Amino acid sequence: MSTLYVVRHGQASFLTEDYDRLSPLGVEQAKALGRAWVREGIRPTHVFAGSLKRQQDSAAGVSDAFAEAGVAFPECSTLLGLNEYPAEVLVEEFAPQIADVEPEVGRWLGALSKAVEGTEQYRAIHRLLEATMTAWVSGAHDVAGLSLPTWQAFSGTVRDALARTRVAQSGARVAVFTSGGPVGIAVQTALDAPEQAAAAVNWRVHNASVTQFTYSGPRLSLDSFNVVSHLSADQLTYR
Repeated sequence: MSTLYVVRHGQASFLTEDYDRLSPLGVEQAKALGRAWVREGIRPTHVFAGSLKRQQDSAAGVSDAFAEAGVAFPECSTLLGLNEYPAEVLVEEFAPQIADVEPEVGRWLGALSKAVEGTEQYRAIHRLLEATMTAWVSGAHDVAGLSLPTWQAFSGTVRDALARTRVAQSGARVAVFTSGGPVGIAVQTALDAPEQAAAAVNWRVHNASVTQFTYSGPRLSLDSFNVVSHLSADQLTYR
């Protein structure tokens, strides 16, 4: 049996010009995970990450903590299939297209246009993205002409990438640095749950959390979800 640790990236720079960048807290979250793994004797044999900067830098933060402790950490391999769903496209292109037929999407699109401060914007964006993602996963709306894949295409790409990370080596310990969407898909796949479960799980994944699986051949079993015991109370974030 082998172990797969699926890590969501540390906190990114939400509501800034460059979201795909770890915040100072996000850097500390990644290092906290690395220090915890060193203490607990967790020694990944293989490491993978998507190509997004926040994913790569989260892997680098864990690697830095290992280096500070004088412990070797494997070189990180990049898999594009571990990248997050295109949230900006969902909000900026897909949401306006379906707002007239999806009341919740229309409601939160209007709320976002009126939001003037951080808390209002955060809530409106989150609710809009939640409603829009539910519609996207349902497959009920045409995405032709948009720079957006179907949910089936996106989730299939993620599953293929996750399958590639499951190194065929007895006793392997594989660390994967990705985002909330792929974490949700990994859990939904392991539980053979409905597609909408992947979207629902996605909203509950903390930054720098660890979701652990055991695998052998094609079998993937969920052992723990969204573990944040390596983080202090003031380090817990979703965005």
